[in-house]
Amino acid sequence: MFILIVGSGRVGSAVAKRALDAGHEVSVLDSDPLSHERLDKDQMTTWEDAGGRFTVSTALEIDGLIEAGIEQADVFVAATSGDNTNLVIAQIAQRRFKVKRVVVRVADPARASWYAEQGLLTICPTQVAIDEASRVVLA
Repeated sequence: MFILIVGSGRVGSAVAKRALDAGHEVSVLDSDPLSHERLDKDQMTTWEDAGGRFTVSTALEIDGLIEAGIEQADVFVAATSGDNTNLVIAQIAQRRFKVKRVVVRVADPARASWYAEQGLLTICPTQVAIDEASRVVLA
């Protein structure tokens, strides 16, 4: 399976490493060339030597998405630090490039819920924290 992950922060790089270790083809796109270091950290080899791809580009540039392999992607993960960016690029992946499975990280629970209704698989760490805190407080 070919997985394209946009955003090489803590979440994106961790998901990328796990996917590559599981035997998937993984490409990561990030606007910061230094974010590549997260992919190499604590590894026996470099990201590329392990079979991963890395593209430096902004997520909103179609040429960058194409260079990173969006046209071949079976799974697309939007894991930048910005909700707006994640939601826009997730919709581009879903609607323009017809990626079968699109996962989007969204911090705002209300937006996550609405976008989930639009067919995007949303991950909302804020909602998880709210649910857990409520469970502890109300127990």
